[in-house]
Amino acid sequence: MTWPGEPVIYEIGTLPWLAGLSERFGRPVTLGDVPGEVWDEIAAPGLDAVWLMGVWERSPIGLTIARAVWDVPSGYTIGDVTASPYCVRRYQADKRFGGHRGLATARAELRRRGLKLILDYVPNHVAPDHPAITAYPDWFVQGDSTEPGVWFESNGRIFAYARDPYFPPWPDVAQLNAFDPGLREATVATLTWIGEQCDGIRVDMAMLVTNEIFERTWGTWAGPAPATEFWPTILERVRTVHPELMLIAEAYWDTEWTLQQQGFDFCYDKRLYDRLLHEDASALRKHLTADRGYQERLLRFLENHDEERAATAVPAGRGRAAAIAIATLPGATLWHDGQFEGRRTRLPLHLGRRLDEPTDPELTAFHHRLLAAAARLRGGEWSLLETGGHRDILAWTWRRGTSRHVVALNFGAHRAQARIPLRWPGLSGRTWNLTDLLTGEVYPRDGDILARDGLYVDLPPWSAHLLSV
Repeated sequence: MTWPGEPVIYEIGTLPWLAGLSERFGRPVTLGDVPGEVWDEIAAPGLDAVWLMGVWERSPIGLTIARAVWDVPSGYTIGDVTASPYCVRRYQADKRFGGHRGLATARAELRRRGLKLILDYVPNHVAPDHPAITAYPDWFVQGDSTEPGVWFESNGRIFAYARDPYFPPWPDVAQLNAFDPGLREATVATLTWIGEQCDGIRVDMAMLVTNEIFERTWGTWAGPAPATEFWPTILERVRTVHPELMLIAEAYWDTEWTLQQQGFDFCYDKRLYDRLLHEDASALRKHLTADRGYQERLLRFLENHDEERAATAVPAGRGRAAAIAIATLPGATLWHDGQFEGRRTRLPLHLGRRLDEPTDPELTAFHHRLLAAAARLRGGEWSLLETGGHRDILAWTWRRGTSRHVVALNFGAHRAQARIPLRWPGLSGRTWNLTDLLTGEVYPRDGDILARDGLYVDLPPWSAHLLSV
């Protein structure tokens, strides 16, 4: 199966998901024996891939550290605390989840339903008990300090705890040295190995190992920066083995363009996320005027395991309008397990199960209609449209062959009207039926008026038309 141009991805936290299934079916459930009805439930029309987040073997030391330093929230016990899925001891599927065979079975079940599989890779750090600490110590940032919480001792050497430039070190992971040539070779081998087991890889905090950011973070502790960047050669070599492998970069600090140029297919669009939550339609419009080649390699989201639940962060009408935006723009779309149902409680990575929450059936139905509608309209040539200067209305169109679709979105708290010019040949001289793919309503429109005056829309607050013309 080849990847579509605008893939739609569904993220699942593997450990809490399997814990919930085990409770639901009254038996231990692994990736190798998930009931078929569950895979059927996941395979909603409009999805292209499932990201099973956190399948790799977690660290026993990471578990000890987590239980020592993390507060246990109300409703949980210390037994619910687990090592972080990004405290990786080995890139082998965790035996608790069914191991390598269970992962292969899950991939086969997804493929049977037309879905691809995405897995994680963490380039910046590993667990402090990763075998490489002993076998390949030069892969790590080392020093001579004994400052607690910043450095730790292992086998007579002093290693750095991992961090980024803006926050204190993470207490459960060891810092890899992105400048070390041996580590770069190992990265090629590990990504190639992961690529044998999936169709795409989501790379955690991919910008941390670019030369400029890594040097700024670690200075002389990392040694001199090499002449070449970390990612370009590594990704090129991985693609010689897996040419169809999709590579997604978690990217922040306006590094999206850089990482696209270094070889990633898609990069997180965190700036759009922030604007959808906190800014107005004019900020969104400005964001969407960027180069089309850049736009189509962004991954749009309203929720993932690092962010607050969308139902809490961007509730009610604004949340639905934002969902319509990310679902119908060019690029990839990321949805998160529980987002469709309106879950409101973000699950920290150090907890292995979710608490029960009421679901919102109407919100679930909305998301499934949106998934199906977006699958019909996206593809081909995308264009941002004028909206007669109205500050709250956004509009764009998709054209593919004779197929034409228009999205008109009121991203504001008040009713709004606008005329949207449609610069399409052949509009005049006939009547057009405009079908809203979300509601099924049909609007007959005179082609002469559409050609001369544009498409008139009158939209309630936070609402939209997804029109098939």
